Amino acid sequence: MQVTFGVLGPVVAWDGAADAVELKGPRHRAVLARLIVARRRVVPVARLVEDLWADPPPGAVGAVRTFVSALRRGLEPQRPPRTPARLLVTEGPGYALRAEQDAVDAWRFDRAVSTAATLPPQQALARLDEALAWWRGPAYAEFPDEPWARTERSRLAELRLQAAESRAETLLALGAAARAVSDLDAHVSEHPWREDAWRLLALALYRTGRQGDALAVLRRARTLLVEQLGVDPAPRLRRLEADILAQAPHLDPAAGSGDPAGRVWAEAAADYDRTVGPGARARLESTVSLLRNLAVTSGGGLQAARRHRVAAIAAAEESGDAELSARVIGAYDVPAIWPRVDDPQQAAQVVAAAERTLAALPEDAHPASRARLLATIALETRGRGPGRRPDAARQAETIARRLDDPALLAFALNAVFMQSFDRTGLAGRRAETGDELVALCARHGLATYEVLGHLIGIQARGALGDFEAADRHAAAADRLAERHELPLVGVFTQWYRALRLDATGRARPEEVEAAYRAAAARLDGAGMPGLEQGLLPLTLWCLRLRTSRLAPAGDLSATPLPPAEDRTDWGPYEPWARPLVLLAQDRRDEAAAALSRLPDPPRDLLCEALWCLAARAALALGDRTTMERAYAQLLPAAGELAGAGSGMLTLGPVTRYLDALAAALGHAR
Repeated sequence: MQVTFGVLGPVVAWDGAADAVELKGPRHRAVLARLIVARRRVVPVARLVEDLWADPPPGAVGAVRTFVSALRRGLEPQRPPRTPARLLVTEGPGYALRAEQDAVDAWRFDRAVSTAATLPPQQALARLDEALAWWRGPAYAEFPDEPWARTERSRLAELRLQAAESRAETLLALGAAARAVSDLDAHVSEHPWREDAWRLLALALYRTGRQGDALAVLRRARTLLVEQLGVDPAPRLRRLEADILAQAPHLDPAAGSGDPAGRVWAEAAADYDRTVGPGARARLESTVSLLRNLAVTSGGGLQAARRHRVAAIAAAEESGDAELSARVIGAYDVPAIWPRVDDPQQAAQVVAAAERTLAALPEDAHPASRARLLATIALETRGRGPGRRPDAARQAETIARRLDDPALLAFALNAVFMQSFDRTGLAGRRAETGDELVALCARHGLATYEVLGHLIGIQARGALGDFEAADRHAAAADRLAERHELPLVGVFTQWYRALRLDATGRARPEEVEAAYRAAAARLDGAGMPGLEQGLLPLTLWCLRLRTSRLAPAGDLSATPLPPAEDRTDWGPYEPWARPLVLLAQDRRDEAAAALSRLPDPPRDLLCEALWCLAARAALALGDRTTMERAYAQLLPAAGELAGAGSGMLTLGPVTRYLDALAAALGHAR
């Protein structure tokens, strides 16, 4: 499973499940940071000693080796003893961190910013939003005065400023000048010597109908430059002032390009900005409404919406008005289809704020506010097992039905769906939820939740093997997505169609694999890491396991396993893949040990598939304890296709595994 590293802020590392890796003390972090700065090159031990201590102690070399050993244990906890490290390697006179190019946020940031410059404006904006969201503070934040970090910190800081200005220029190109104004205003206040930022701010103000403000900004920039630096503004800045005074036509490309939507947006946003005071609470509620729409526009929009959502909640809580906080928290009713949250830390923050707000709501608060908070808690705790409010989703549903509020009921049913994984074999129950969502939302024009109902239908009907019904849901979801500009829907429908090829046996395995890989490519930039991590390797492994023809049909314990790469990044699914991978490599003792430590899978859309992986390993190893566990857990899903309820992969009929387990255990079937 791939370890990822963050240096755009404090230095951190995350494992494949997005949990923080324990990095011990400050010198351990310094060693890791120094190796990341080296960008996969070897750093001699002598250089590390010089960089870590101004006056190295006698045992400095030994201390560095101790730090490296501790880091290796944290970064590769499952590496067998006395086997070579693969990530933090010893080479020649020192050490190198052989991280992949996408494993370090600073390296990804470099690539994203350069790539954005080659993309059309809408795609460039999404890429820049995504890249800027990776920053958690100054780069290498703990090491501001270290000589070895200084150059890289300065380079990344400059690149971040350039990215912020490129984003603003992209917004202007899209006719969204009003969106650029507030960000640019803060940007020039913090970095007053950046002339291009002043130019962009003045241009954005002009395009929102604020000619006087635009001229005032340019004059303020001139005053700062002349009085404090003793230099005149650059020709580009002086020329813009003259063009604004002359109201030059080229300053308003949206007006001349036949973009009425961009013009209306800019004018309305400018009027709102002038009319609604900066401290008005209405701004917060309007912001969340905007974020809700932003979240379904693209991967970059989804990431930006998540980032701003926490800030909006914090601002609402600072007001001390619990009902305002309830409206701000509950208004972000963005449909959710995957049971693993994309940002567990943020989800925990949202849940904590919702719990605080629930406790503070006055008794006479409208019940809808309480229902939205409960639904939010249920959604944000999905995939984490029973929480402090195990019945939150059902409570929200009960309130919504009593109020006869269709939008609230759709939100609550989304939460009910996300909490409908008490055990295996519940595809029928989820199909009913999806059908109700489709009918409810079609009647009341709730397009995004109607799409959700169809996506639930794809999953549930696929699990039940009813691919004709699943096809109808996929086609309806695609039609709605096209009509309402919901591009992320295609991620799920394309992956479903690859699954259908797989499950129905209508294509060769290599064609199915190509379809899965094409579907997975759509996850790049989709802003859904909770869906992306480890999914493609797991999907392809399940395909190869299921299509193996090297042993008598049905004899799971004797069927040879396909070859497996030990370096595959399985993400959060690694514990369930690991025993079979080790078996495929003929490492039976290690496989048995891994299987003996295997936890129960999370109760989610892949629960049945992961139990089937455990069952196959147990059958091969003769592990009766795990066979009994798997049999008991899979029995309620006897009529389903393992994993197909995810809409992403399948291991075939659950009955195949139950029959094999029953035969091995001597149970009657």
